[in-house]
Amino acid sequence: VPTCWIRPLEVGQSHVLDEVTVTLLDSNHCPGSVMFLFEGTFGTILYTGDFRYTSSMQGEPLLRGRHIDRLYLDNTHCHPQRALPSRQLATLQATRLIRAHPHHHVVIGVYTLGKEALLVDLAVEFSTWVVVSPWRLEQMRLLELPDVFTTEEGAGWIRAVDVAEIRWDTLVTWNTVHPTIAILPTGRPVKVTHPKIHPIPYSDHSSFSELCEFVKWLKPCSIIPIVKGNMCEVYFQEYLSSAPQVLPDFKVPKPLPESVQQQSQRRGQDPLCLWKRAAWHSAPQGVVFESPEKNTEKPEAFTGAEVPQQHHCEPASCSKEGCTCHRDEEKGKEKLSGEEPGAAGAATAVSQAPVSMEHFTAGFAEQYLLTPLNVLKQNSSRTFDKLVQDFFRRGE
Repeated sequence: VPTCWIRPLEVGQSHVLDEVTVTLLDSNHCPGSVMFLFEGTFGTILYTGDFRYTSSMQGEPLLRGRHIDRLYLDNTHCHPQRALPSRQLATLQATRLIRAHPHHHVVIGVYTLGKEALLVDLAVEFSTWVVVSPWRLEQMRLLELPDVFTTEEGAGWIRAVDVAEIRWDTLVTWNTVHPTIAILPTGRPVKVTHPKIHPIPYSDHSSFSELCEFVKWLKPCSIIPIVKGNMCEVYFQEYLSSAPQVLPDFKVPKPLPESVQQQSQRRGQDPLCLWKRAAWHSAPQGVVFESPEKNTEKPEAFTGAEVPQQHHCEPASCSKEGCTCHRDEEKGKEKLSGEEPGAAGAATAVSQAPVSMEHFTAGFAEQYLLTPLNVLKQNSSRTFDKLVQDFFRRGE
């Protein structure tokens, strides 16, 4: 993300952005995680993100007595059978397990972020270093955690590794060197693949009873589950407020369209540079979260996770609203001999484009960036290259 679009916000302070007030609240999840409180003409919305509810949240001044129209709820463990202990009790279980294996090394499977408090508590309890990889050590220092981590092999008998390493073959290898047990701190149901793998119900997500307590205290008008495959509103109907929402449908206003030249002037970029980068800008950009499921040697304990999929469909069977596959199919059937106005218009615009050095770059970028991608694909590469060459010859 370009730094010009990043706005650092302080936790606990209200910020007004485009007539919307947003406040960040600690979500008691992994380091740096927050909830978002939005206030505006649409009402009041609380988006929990991933969070672990504690009763101390009821002391938050910005939430106490606040009318919430919509609550976007982390419903990861939203099922009566998903009873989880507090993280303090889960840490105690891990401590007892380690004490029951006094002559074993301990390997703990963790994700990129999360479970840092568990590692610190165990290091302090047993007065030992926690051995981690160099990049994880740097991360622990950035988080300003207690100095209990090291990269020196053998300096401590507790080691933190990626959860993907907790599997049968690695346990066999570790036990050939020294007796070793592995701990999986997770609230998910897991299948144990080795007798020395021990799941511990340590979770950074709220348990079912905690979710009920949270919703009962907050009394929102409506709930929208964040995990879409786990619809849980039925469990909270008795706790919802009967007060009407300000606006039932929250819609973000669409920005006015801008030309490529206007966008370039606003961002201080060269239009020709935008054209050169158009190929890789056509694909969605964003944060990609790696997970153990992507490992070719994934453990059975972490199968079954849903991965968001891009929408690919057959035009004859697609029923998704707003899908462009039908338009693309119809355009593909038209020919470029006058029946395709987009392609003809693009070619005509190029041939009549201004040739002054002051304007040809912006004109070229606008013509080809604003021409539909499927139209450009229908032109042969030779025709397209010829148009580009002719355009630059006029500029010269």
